[in-house]
Amino acid sequence: MAKPKKRYICQECGAVSSRWQGQCPDCSAWNSLVEEAPETKFSARHDLSAGGRSIQFEALDAPSEALSRRSTGLAEFDRALGGGVVPGSAILMGGEPGIGKSTLLLQAAAAIAKAGSQSVYVSGEEATGQVRMRAKRLGLADAPIKLAAATSVRDILTTLGSGAPPDLLVVDSIQTMHSDMIEGAPGTVSQVRASAFELIRYAKENNVALVLVGHVTKDGNIAGPRVLEHMVDVVMSFEGERSHQYRILRALKNRFGAVDEIGVFSMEGAGLEEVSNPSMLFLSGREEPVAGSAVFPALEGTRPVLVEIQALIVRLQSGATPRRAVVGWDNGRLAMLLAVLESRCGLNFSSAEVYLNVAGGYRLSDPAADLAVAAALVSALADKPLPLRSIWFGEVSLSGEIRPVSHSSLRLREAAKLGFDSGCGPSESRADGGQNVAKLRYSGLSALTGLVDRVMANP
Repeated sequence: MAKPKKRYICQECGAVSSRWQGQCPDCSAWNSLVEEAPETKFSARHDLSAGGRSIQFEALDAPSEALSRRSTGLAEFDRALGGGVVPGSAILMGGEPGIGKSTLLLQAAAAIAKAGSQSVYVSGEEATGQVRMRAKRLGLADAPIKLAAATSVRDILTTLGSGAPPDLLVVDSIQTMHSDMIEGAPGTVSQVRASAFELIRYAKENNVALVLVGHVTKDGNIAGPRVLEHMVDVVMSFEGERSHQYRILRALKNRFGAVDEIGVFSMEGAGLEEVSNPSMLFLSGREEPVAGSAVFPALEGTRPVLVEIQALIVRLQSGATPRRAVVGWDNGRLAMLLAVLESRCGLNFSSAEVYLNVAGGYRLSDPAADLAVAAALVSALADKPLPLRSIWFGEVSLSGEIRPVSHSSLRLREAAKLGFDSGCGPSESRADGGQNVAKLRYSGLSALTGLVDRVMANP
C-alpha cells in the first residue's frame, strides 16, 4: 500500500502545498502552512453512474413561493441586506476586532426577539456573563434571547434539534467552532469548512436565518478558506476606523438583493445608532471656503453620500524626493491623476509633496471621484478655494477628458437636498437630468483643462 502523501494547507488563503514552507507561496503569509490528513479518494473501480436515487427536474417557469423577508429592527441593517433577512439564508459578517460586529448582531437579535420571534445567540469567544454585561450596557437585558457559550457544532445542533427551530441563529464566530468529525484544531481550514457546512445545512433544512461572524486577515479579507464565501448567501463587511465613531455595513455578496448597498451606524455609549443622513458625517460643516477642499457625491449602491476630499501641496526647497501620502483613496490612482495634470494641463507637482485625505476616514473606490480629487489638487496648488456650496464628480481619462459616470441626477439631487447650489461634472450629464435639479446650477466640463481654468479664474 502506498504511503499517503502529506498535505500542507495555508490557514490564510487555503492554498495547498506538498511540503512545509515558512512562507505561503500564494499569499506570502508567514507560518501559515499546517499539515492536514490527506482526503480519502475513491479507487478506480468505484462507479458513480448507478446506485443513486433519481432526482426530479423542474421547469424554469414553475410556480414558486414569493421571497419573504424578516426585519431585523434596524433600518440600516435591513437596507444593507436588501430589505431584511431571508428565512433559510446564511449570512457571513466580517470585520476587524473591536469594530462592533457582536454589538450590532446582539442589537439585531434583541430587536427580533422583542418583536415576538425566537433568537438564539451562540458565542464561542465570550462567556455568557460577558455577553450579558454587554446587553445590560446596551439596555437589552430584558430581551428574550436564548444565549449559550459553546464551540461544539454537534452540541449546538443537538440542542437546537430538540425544540422548535429559531427564527434567527447567530454564531460568533465560525473560527471558534469545532466538529468532531474532522481532525484538527478550531480555526483550521478543514474545521471552518466542515463546521460552516453543518450549520448552513441545518439553516436550510429548518428555514432558519443564520448569521456567522468571521475573523479577518491583516489585509481585511475574511480569514479561512475562500470556499466559505461561496457557501453562504450573503457576505457582509463591517468597516470603519476605531478612532472614528462611524461604522459602515457593506454587502459584498447578496443572492437576494443588490450588492454594494451600505448601512451607516454611529458608535455611541449606548451601542450602535443608525445614521439616516450619512452625508453630514463626512462634511466638515465649515462656513468659510478653504483651499484644497472639494466635496464629492459618492454613490454606495443606490445611496448617495457626500464626502469631503482634502488636498495639501507643500513646496520643497531642496532636491529631496517629494512624498505622496494618500488616506482613503487608491495611491496608484493619485499617481495617474498627477501625471495627467502635469502632461495635459501643464501643472508642476514634481517638486512638491502631495497629501490627500478623505475626511472622516471614509474609503473611496468610485472612479467618479477623479474630478473632485483633481479640483482639490489644483485648488491647493493655486491656493485658491473652490466655491463653498459646490460638488465635483467625473472620471478623468489619460487624455484629460472628463468621462460621464452613472446616476448623475441621483448625486445632484442629494447635493441639492443638503443645500448645495452648484455642481460641476461631465458635460454629458446634462442629458441625465443634471439641468432639471431645482436650485442647483450645473456646469459641464469636457476636458480637465476647463477645470484648471475655472479654478484659476476664482478670485
